[in-house]
Amino acid sequence: MHKNTVKIIVGSLNPVKINAAKQAIMQFFELEQVDCIGIDAPSKVAEQPMTAVETRLGAINRVRYCQSHHDADYYVAMEGGADLLEDGPVTFAYVVIADKQQMSVGRSATLPLPPAVYRALQQGEELGPVMDRLFNTHNIKQKGGAIGLLTHGLVTREGNYIQALILALAPFLNSDLFIAE
Repeated sequence: MHKNTVKIIVGSLNPVKINAAKQAIMQFFELEQVDCIGIDAPSKVAEQPMTAVETRLGAINRVRYCQSHHDADYYVAMEGGADLLEDGPVTFAYVVIADKQQMSVGRSATLPLPPAVYRALQQGEELGPVMDRLFNTHNIKQKGGAIGLLTHGLVTREGNYIQALILALAPFLNSDLFIAE
C-alpha cells in the first residue's frame, strides 16, 4: 500500500465486524491506521441464513451495496449462517472483500452447534438471541459470539472473522496467480 490513508467500508454496523475488517486489513497490508466505516447494508437474505449458499449470497449482496453507494479502497462484508452438514449442525461466516477491480470470497472456520440451538434456528430464531438465552448473556453477537461462548473464550467471533478475512485477502497480493484461465 502506498497511500497515506486506506478507506474501508464495512457492510454492517456491528462493532465486531467493523473492528475485524479494520484489524485484518491493517495486519495484512502492515498499516498503522485505516479509515474504517460501517454502514447498514442489506443482505437481501433471511435474518438467519440457514444454508451456505444463502449465507454467501448475503455477504456478496452487502459488498455490492457498499460498492454502489460509497467510494472506498476496500469493501468488506461478513455474513453469519448455519447449515446442517454430514457431521451435524454448524455455524460459520462468509466473508467478502472487494476493491474496484476484484472481489474475493472466503469462509470462516465452522463451529459445531448443539442440536437444540440448531432446532431454534430452524424455527426462525437468530443465533445471537438463542445463545443469549442459553448462556444468560446480552447481545453476544456484538461481543464474543456463539463461538466465544461455546469455546469458553478460546476463540472469538472477531478473531474468527479476522482469520477468514486475512485468508480472503490472499488474491490481492497475488493477483497474477488468480487470473481466470
